[in-house]
Parts: sequence; structure tokens; C-alpha cells
Amino acid sequence: MNTIAQIFVVLAGVFHLGVFAMESLLFLKPSTYKRFGVPNEAEAMIAKPWAYNQGFYNLFLALGALGGLVAGGDKGHAISLFACACMAGAGIVLVASNRRMVQAAAMQAGPPILAIVLAAVL
Repeated sequence: MNTIAQIFVVLAGVFHLGVFAMESLLFLKPSTYKRFGVPNEAEAMIAKPWAYNQGFYNLFLALGALGGLVAGGDKGHAISLFACACMAGAGIVLVASNRRMVQAAAMQAGPPILAIVLAAVL
């Protein structure tokens, strides 16, 4: 995999590590749960188990993307690109489920899509 594609894999992985932290570790902070559209602490407490679980999905995707780069070689790069494909798919599902989430979906899906495209064409 070329260096430019690897940079976008890293960006995608780091983004998903950040989302893991927000969803699984920091979710009950008002600034965090409001970022996810949760209006108050009572509803954040209800959503917390969902957010915690979802955060770990993001952690595992990040570890797949970054771990594949560390492993290197064709197999490692395949793991990275598979993780990126999952990230891209999740971003597409996000915007398909709620058009108002287009900015979040672009942040989630943009770097992994670029990684996949750049790995394929360069």
C-alpha cells in the first residue's frame, strides 16, 4: 500500500480512537453527549450502555486499521483496508439513516474511503 493511502488509514484510525473515547469513556460529559444529539443527562444515562458498546465497535475498527499497518505486508494491508471499508459503510449508513448527520458521516467515512481509493489507484 502506498504512503498516501497509509496516511488516510492512520487518519481514519485516529478518528475512530477519538470516537471510542467520547462514546465509551467521556459520554456522560454534557459537551460529549450533546455532540451526539442527546439533550440532557437523564437521556444520556439511558443512552450510555448503547454509547459504551458502540464506542468499542469504533475501537476495534481503529485497531484493525492501525494494526494492519503495523503488521505490514499484503495481509496486514488487507486487514487495514477491510477495517476502512467497514468504517466507510458505517458512515454511509449514518447519513442514510439521518440526513442531518452528513457532516459526521463525512468525517467518519471520508478518510477511509480515500484510503481505499488511493490504495487501489496509486
